[in-house]
Amino acid sequence: MRDSNADLFDPRTIMDSDCATAGLGPGPVSDSDFAFAFNDSNFSDRVLRIEIIPDLPETKSDCDGCTSIADWARNRKRRREDIKKDSAVDVLVHCEEQILTCSMPDTEDGEGYVNQDEEAVAMIEESPSGDEAAPANDGLWSMDCSAVLRVKTIHISSPILAAKSPFFYKLFSNGMRESEQRQVTLRIHASEEAALMDLLNFMYSNTLSATTSPALLDVLMAADKFEVASCMRYCSRLLRSMPMSCESALLYLDLPSSVLMADAVQPLTDAAKQFLAARYKDITKFQDEVLNLPLAGVEAVLSSDDLQVPSEDAVYDFVLKWARTHYPKLEDRREVLGLRLGRLIRFPYMTCRKLRKVLTCNDFDPELTSKVVLEALFFKAEPPYRQRSLAADEASTRYHRFVERAYKYRPVKVVEFELPRQQCVVYLDLKREECSLLFPTGRVYSQAFHLGGQGFFLSAHCNMDQQSSFHCFGLFLGMQEKGSVTFAVDYEFAARSKPTEEYVSKYKGNYTFTGGKAVGYRNLFSIPWTAFMADDSLYFIDGVVHLRAELTIRQ
Repeated sequence: MRDSNADLFDPRTIMDSDCATAGLGPGPVSDSDFAFAFNDSNFSDRVLRIEIIPDLPETKSDCDGCTSIADWARNRKRRREDIKKDSAVDVLVHCEEQILTCSMPDTEDGEGYVNQDEEAVAMIEESPSGDEAAPANDGLWSMDCSAVLRVKTIHISSPILAAKSPFFYKLFSNGMRESEQRQVTLRIHASEEAALMDLLNFMYSNTLSATTSPALLDVLMAADKFEVASCMRYCSRLLRSMPMSCESALLYLDLPSSVLMADAVQPLTDAAKQFLAARYKDITKFQDEVLNLPLAGVEAVLSSDDLQVPSEDAVYDFVLKWARTHYPKLEDRREVLGLRLGRLIRFPYMTCRKLRKVLTCNDFDPELTSKVVLEALFFKAEPPYRQRSLAADEASTRYHRFVERAYKYRPVKVVEFELPRQQCVVYLDLKREECSLLFPTGRVYSQAFHLGGQGFFLSAHCNMDQQSSFHCFGLFLGMQEKGSVTFAVDYEFAARSKPTEEYVSKYKGNYTFTGGKAVGYRNLFSIPWTAFMADDSLYFIDGVVHLRAELTIRQ
């Protein structure tokens, strides 16, 4: 049985049911609808007096005249700049009324509106006449009372508003004399009127009249200001149901920090990030567009595990290019790389040659580069089962340092020897799903590796055998094109095979390479493609085919 001493309208007790009242989840008051009581004196215990003052100079309503997300964003940016210029603290002096001057949170840092963490205590002074007093020389008030455009008076029920909003709960139960007064006055700008009225109606009816994205965003900002979590969830859900665009996705990620941090808005921002990640999945096709994205947009794209890039080296190069473009000052660039973008680069999947360059890169803080390179090298040295464990541990975290992306060029492990001869051993693993996508004429390339200062790569193919009678699995070795240099190499291909699961040599040869040439074996396993891909295939071990290539420079 519930404690009889519990406060019926304690937000800690009732806020869990906010979602239910909006029709978004289970709860004991899921059927409550007090629309009949809105602005009805018979069901109200207080009067809300809303004083509407002009907007700041050259500012109009965020929603007024807005037909698109772009219009809303431009207007909000202008309002943000104007509010930062306006340093006045809006306080009205009254005798018998509570006066709260509320501006919507139009600044990134939450400037320009009352601190939500503090109790909503009205500032009141007694005046001899008992009328409103607004001294022209009062430093706390810069706008004369005559500036009020109009006044709206609404009958409200304090229990209903307190049940929906911690803001109103604190206002009506702070224990001060003003908490017992019948009339409460809010002062807002004209641009905030429609959103506030829609919000108040929602607190009674759980519905909104707003149907467009700009109008819903205005209500969302008002709901954040007055701490109506159920309305924030409702707006977030409606916005997610509307068609998403790059413009709208970036706007959702650029909402004021107080809104972005709200749990109720997380599904909306998550949807925006997913949209951008899918839109720019193949980053090489949209490199110019992505270079022009703001920081939040770039973070959404680079956070994706499905990002299609040649290699993590390419991600590193892109991040540096973006940072140098948007942050020309070294100090600023180091900060954004160290605190934001550097966390999105998966250094363990970069090549050792590129990691060497990271150590000498001036754009990063030297202490940070030493840390990430050392971490990457330790990861590369771990056995496969340990690497999989580290990746699994990060699956539910924000940053996936050890999770492999969908690279166009498959990562390889390389062991190099200088003596007695220059030699390298290259390991390439392909998943069954990757192999199945090769049929009937596909191919997949490895990342580049180096021997004797020259770049090489492996490529796996699905092709016809030499008699063109069936498809089969082929493996080839190629040299990256670089001038007219020639290279004489001995090579050997091997693969793990059941039941021993040891590497078994499949093909040996030698070749004198020139730039852009490749050599290999069309049917590495001497079996048809169907036998290679069969469930009882000898070459798939836990769904992975393990390939090895040994290269030795010929004397």
